[in-house]
Amino acid sequence: MALSWFKISLAMAMILPPIATRGDDPLTPILNDICKEVECGKGTCQASLGYPFNFKCICDNGWKRTRLDNEETLEFLPCVIPNCSLDYSCMPAPAPLPSIPYNKSFFDPCYWIYCGGGTCIKDATYTHKCQCNSGYSNLNDISVFPCFNQCAVGSDCSRLGVKLSSSTSSRNNDDSPATSILPWKFQWMGILLISGAILLWK
Repeated sequence: MALSWFKISLAMAMILPPIATRGDDPLTPILNDICKEVECGKGTCQASLGYPFNFKCICDNGWKRTRLDNEETLEFLPCVIPNCSLDYSCMPAPAPLPSIPYNKSFFDPCYWIYCGGGTCIKDATYTHKCQCNSGYSNLNDISVFPCFNQCAVGSDCSRLGVKLSSSTSSRNNDDSPATSILPWKFQWMGILLISGAILLWK
C-alpha cells in the first residue's frame, strides 16, 4: 500500500512542475476581470495578487489620488485629483460644513462627498451628483466632480485637460464613467474585501 502512494506521489511530482511553469497563473483571467470592473479615473488599472484588493491604479502624468505626499498605501484609489494650481482665494469663502447628523447612513454618498460651490444630491443607492450654484461648474463637466468657479482653475490645469464648462451644470451625466463605477463595482469591492478578510482570518 505504501509503495502505491509513493508511486502516485512520484508521478505527481514529475507531472505538476512542468504544468505549473507552462503558462500564466491560473488566476490571471480573474485578475484581468478585476481591472474591467475598476475605474481608475485618469489612470490605468494593474492587477496582481501582491496588491491590496488585488489591483492598483497607476496615475497618468499630472494626476494624483489624494492631496497627500505619500500615496503608497492608497494605490487602490482612482486618480481624480489634478496636480495643478487651484486658487480658492478668488471665490467667496464657502459656508462651513454642517455637522453630520447621527442618523445619517454610512452608505449615503453625500456623507463623504464635498461638492465645493454646490450641493450634493443623492441620485440612486450609491451614486450622487454635485448640483452647482450660480457661477460654478463641475470639473470637466462631470456631475460627480466638485463645483469650481472659473477663476479658481489655474492656467497650468489646461495641459491636463481640466476644464470647466461655461455654464453651471445641473444636469445628470449618467453616461459619465465616474457615475458608472459606484452601484455595481462598489458591491464587488465589498465582496472582495470580505473574501480577503475571511482568507486572512483562517
